Amino acid sequence: MQELWNSVRCAAVLLVLLLLIDWGTGRLALWRAALWLALAGLLFVVLYPARVSAGGNWLASRRLVREYRVRTDLLVSVRYLDTISQRLLLRDALGGRVEIDPEVFVRNPQLWFCLEEGVRKAGADGSLLCGATALRRISRRVDQETARAVFKASGLE
Repeated sequence: MQELWNSVRCAAVLLVLLLLIDWGTGRLALWRAALWLALAGLLFVVLYPARVSAGGNWLASRRLVREYRVRTDLLVSVRYLDTISQRLLLRDALGGRVEIDPEVFVRNPQLWFCLEEGVRKAGADGSLLCGATALRRISRRVDQETARAVFKASGLE
């Protein structure tokens, strides 16, 4: 929910700044205000956070317009994309593809355990061809953050 409010705030700040600049220079017009509103709307769409959900052998990521879903028990590859923003790319045997920020799993260990259960099934069936390194990397991070949260809650940190 915090991420949603952050995207709204960023879009609103951009809109206000652009309107103030136009007003200050005396060039504010209706068509320019509409253009700035469209630009702020585009920024909101880009920053809108994905909602990740999981269930029995599936994981879904819902964006503003579309939902992407994979079957975790039929995963064929898991890749860790470390570009400008870190992403975990999951692909299943049915052609499903989902990109998820690994931070989602760190903040929600229950989602991670749902994914991990499906990954174990896919590994046992032999359908998971690549991704062990990426999964260990995320697993280690989830375990560290969970342990840190337990220590903090118990006052041992």
